[in-house]
Order: sequence, then C-alpha cells, then structure tokens
Amino acid sequence: MFALSEEDLAGRILGCGDGPASFNAEATAAGHKIVSCDPIYAFSGPQIEARVQQCYPAMIAQVKAQPENFLWDFFRDPEQLVEYRLAAMRRFLADYDAGRATGRYVTAALPRLPFADRAFELALCSHFLFLYSAHFDAEFHCRAIHELLRVAREVRVFPLLDLDCRRSVHVEPVREHLEIEGFRVEVVRVSYEFQRGGNEMLRIQR
Repeated sequence: MFALSEEDLAGRILGCGDGPASFNAEATAAGHKIVSCDPIYAFSGPQIEARVQQCYPAMIAQVKAQPENFLWDFFRDPEQLVEYRLAAMRRFLADYDAGRATGRYVTAALPRLPFADRAFELALCSHFLFLYSAHFDAEFHCRAIHELLRVAREVRVFPLLDLDCRRSVHVEPVREHLEIEGFRVEVVRVSYEFQRGGNEMLRIQR
C-alpha cells in the first residue's frame, strides 16, 4: 500500500497509527529501523487483544453488509480477512513487550508527536487520515500532516477514501494547502487495493 522500495526500507521509518499490526515486528525482524506510534500502546498486550476481539464482529458485519465496496482477489471472503488480521495481531503481540521496552512502540497521537525534528526519513500513516473524514476536519488533517513533516522528510498517507469508499472531501483542500506551503505533493497509484478504488496514496515531500 505504500510502494516501499529497498531504499525506503533502508532509512528510519515512523508508522503513525499502526495499532495492532505486524509491520513493525516483521520489518524489525528483517533488519529495518521502525518505530510505531499509537494511543492504543498505553494498554497492555492482553488489553489490546481483548479490545480487538470485541471489535472484529462489528467490523465483519460492516464488510458483509457492503461486499461490493471491496475487492476479493486476495482475501477470499470476510472470514479469511479476519483470519489474516488476527494472525497479524498475534505477530504484533508476540513482539509488543520487547518492542515497547526498546522504544519501538510509542504511545502518541496526532496532531502532536513526541519525536525530534526530522527524526525519520519516512513517515507512514495508513487507515486513519482521510478514512475518518466524518470525524476529523480538513484543519485537523493539515495539522496532522504538518506534524508528520516536522518529524520526517517524507510522508505517505493511504488510502484516500473515507469509510463509505468515496474519495475523502479533505484530499484536495489538504493538497492545495500543502502546495501553498511549499511542499511537493502527489497522488501515487499503488498495487494494493482492498477497498474498491482505494489504490492511491498521498505522497508529500519537503
């Protein structure tokens, strides 16, 4: 979903809003330098697992209610989607305590992050910005991306759709704002697509 190259993976990467995903665990095992931040990291592993188990039935019900909004070429059906997501969570949980102890999992939330200026080469944000457009306005998105650009040389946000699988109303206002501020902004098509039409990321560079 982020079209990561070997060059990208060679730098220090921040995953913002990573939640109980396995990217940090898998990338760290491969020798890469990853820090993940999320407010959920204030909780213990068992607490996170319990919360995820509570939330999955509602998520699956939403997917089943609108199957036409998704492409089923990688995941066979909603049940297999859950299997993959829970497997990723287990990989995360196996790494979580060690990762917290070494500073790879940091409790933090946009639009303010506890990292030094340009601490990372690349900041990634998946399934938070733009996806929850009904909950966070364009001003919040601008503030959040500015903060990501403070701590990283480049920012990538995926997807550009909201929860209804429509292009977020905030994409163009945010893009225009960032271009006025002097940043290079482009919409890049990627190979990953699960939400129908959700195969683009916003790439912002200094």
